[in-house]
Amino acid sequence: MVIERFKDGKTKEIYRRFQEKGRMMPEGLKYLDSWVEVNLERCFQLMECDDLCLLQEWILQWQDLAEFEIIPIVSSKQTAVLVSKML
Repeated sequence: MVIERFKDGKTKEIYRRFQEKGRMMPEGLKYLDSWVEVNLERCFQLMECDDLCLLQEWILQWQDLAEFEIIPIVSSKQTAVLVSKML
C-alpha cells in the first residue's frame, strides 16, 4: 500500500503530469487500484511487485510533487489462512 501525500498546491500538477506521462512505472511494478481523499491531500494506491527497488524507481519520478509512505501488506484472505494453521 502506498500513501501518497500531495505537497501543498501540487494536486493539479500531479494530475497534469499523469495526463502527459502516465504513471511512469518501471517494468515489473503493477498498479492495482487507488483511492483519493475527498480533500485531495492524499492518494492511497495498491501496488504489487517482487522487487522493492521498483517502488523506489517509481517514487523518484514523483517525489518533487508528493511524499510517499510504503506499507507492505498481505491480503486478509492470506492472513486468515496463515492464522488458521495456528489455531
